[in-house]
Amino acid sequence: MSKIIVINSETMGRGNDELGKKILGSFFRKIGFQTGKPDAIIFYNSSVKLLAKGSPFLSDLEILEKSGVDLIACGTCVGYFNLEDKIVAGRVSNMQEIAQMLMNTESVVTL
Repeated sequence: MSKIIVINSETMGRGNDELGKKILGSFFRKIGFQTGKPDAIIFYNSSVKLLAKGSPFLSDLEILEKSGVDLIACGTCVGYFNLEDKIVAGRVSNMQEIAQMLMNTESVVTL
């Protein structure tokens, strides 16, 4: 069963951003230890910053990437935030691939 996680902000949930960052980091660490990891994690809007140099989540995301999880950043979003030379985890893609992946997967989880 193919699974994709979509992350659309720099925090998990709404409300307190500090708490949201803390629980997002915990989420990344926990799925890193799961046997049934997602096939991909798609990052769009401000969440692309999580893949950039200086992100507090890089070590956890790199572990996921090394375990075979495809980390995909929206290219339009990367350009909008001027991060073209700063993405250090995952890869930059386009909405064509992202839309195709979302339409062809069995399970999408949006955070």
